[in-house]
Amino acid sequence: MKKIKYFYNTHSLRFEKIEVPLRVKLLRVFGFIAASIVTAALIFFIAGRLIDSPETKLLRLQNEDLKDNYAMLQERTKQLEMQMQELEDRDNGVYRSIFESDPIPDSARVKDMEVKKEVKLVQSMGETDLVKNMTLQLNNLSLRLAYQQKSYNEIDGMVKNKEKLLAAIPAIQPVSNKNLKRIASGFGNRIDPIYKVGKFHAGLDFTAPLGTPIYATADGVVKTANFNAGGYGNHVVINHGYGYETLYGHMVRIKARQGQIVKRGEVIGYVGSTGKSTGPHCHYEVHKGGTPVNPIYYFYNDLTPEQFDRMLKLAAASNQSLD
Repeated sequence: MKKIKYFYNTHSLRFEKIEVPLRVKLLRVFGFIAASIVTAALIFFIAGRLIDSPETKLLRLQNEDLKDNYAMLQERTKQLEMQMQELEDRDNGVYRSIFESDPIPDSARVKDMEVKKEVKLVQSMGETDLVKNMTLQLNNLSLRLAYQQKSYNEIDGMVKNKEKLLAAIPAIQPVSNKNLKRIASGFGNRIDPIYKVGKFHAGLDFTAPLGTPIYATADGVVKTANFNAGGYGNHVVINHGYGYETLYGHMVRIKARQGQIVKRGEVIGYVGSTGKSTGPHCHYEVHKGGTPVNPIYYFYNDLTPEQFDRMLKLAAASNQSLD
């Protein structure tokens, strides 16, 4: 039964029933509803923060497992990157050095990775930062491995051609020099015999009697076999491939012909004194990649270490050249 409230009216000296206006009733109802909503929200918020639902617990466990797995993958990726770097260093610093091949610059590897895009891994795994980061690292490693495989295939071809390479490297003296006394002038700055001034001497001068045989120092193809009035006289140039060329000057007679294939030790001409020469000798040059290099370092096939040391000292003497 609803309670009815009264109040004493001092003016009328009577008890009168209290009437609550409708506006106040509505405000009380709305206030109660608002307080209930706020209280419920606070209860749900506190419960959500302090008490995990089964789904939240499962997601939390999965997230922790993903973090642990990601850390392991990160460590493994770092190890793979270190191994990849070692392979690239060995490729440039060891394998290609053996075959005297130019190293592959890092820019070429990066360019190949950008152009080919051969391997695209786990792109559909998701869009989280962890997955995208790992995907990027795996893609990078895969592309580097693909390019490295290409490089090793190239080196494998070099290995198969190793016999040809070794045969193409100048490795003997151009004239018989058993007593090691025929080197008259070495590589470097020497006194010009005609102008009596210092001049760069791009080869070695081997003195020998007129008509002494001159030998090809490596396999190759005769590039030039003619007379040069300006300096070398009757001379022969042999292209050995792999960037090697040799020159033999001042011959009394040329035996080889342009375009002829010659083998190491084959006679290509005879010692003379044609061209700019002051006496019978063979002027011998070795070019690597178009640049003259010291031929003294290419006599490893017919000299012992003691003989080589002796020749090195003879060739280093500052004296007058014969051409």
